[in-house]
Amino acid sequence: MKLTVRDAARLLSVSESELYHWIEDGEIPFYMINHQPLFNREELLEWATEHKLRLSIELFADGAQPVMLEDALARGGIHDRLPGADRASVLRAAVARLPIADEGERELVLDIMLAREAEASTGVGNGVAIPHVRSPLVFAGEAPAIALCYLEQPIEFGAIDHQPVTTLFVMMTPTVQVHLQLLSRLSVALHDEAFLALLARRADAGSVLAEARRIDGALEHPR
Repeated sequence: MKLTVRDAARLLSVSESELYHWIEDGEIPFYMINHQPLFNREELLEWATEHKLRLSIELFADGAQPVMLEDALARGGIHDRLPGADRASVLRAAVARLPIADEGERELVLDIMLAREAEASTGVGNGVAIPHVRSPLVFAGEAPAIALCYLEQPIEFGAIDHQPVTTLFVMMTPTVQVHLQLLSRLSVALHDEAFLALLARRADAGSVLAEARRIDGALEHPR
């Protein structure tokens, strides 16, 4: 879906003039069509996540039932000491932990992730990477899941802040819309100091799910 400047400004919670500054400076991905800048929603969400911008969550819901971050993390699981000495090996280990029903699909998922990383890093800063952040892993009929993986050792990911990655969030969703909803909620979590502190100390599943529940609650019932 292509977004106008007005749509994109609302999504990013910034003024249209600020958005035009980013366009003029070449800082934000856009397409010039009929002399008008337009934006791809998935690319814009990825860019906002990388640049730590707060997002307007309601614009991703489109009236659909909210998808809870806590539920997705509970299904994907929290995995400590994920082995691997480079991007390819840690991604292989992460895919092995995804709740994929058809075992034959795991190699295909890994190939897709490796191809995505070859295009551009999915490291979003603060030691975090979200493999396949832009093009979702869609498993029709499956419940959405996010596997949180703490790496056994820091791995160079070519992240935007040039810091090695210590934590992966690997997402699988039934639709693109659910992917966008969950990614927007995860983006909010990655702005939250308490949630980031939890990741830094490699907190256990109970602590992670409790913080995710708090963030979901704040999004559902804003003050």
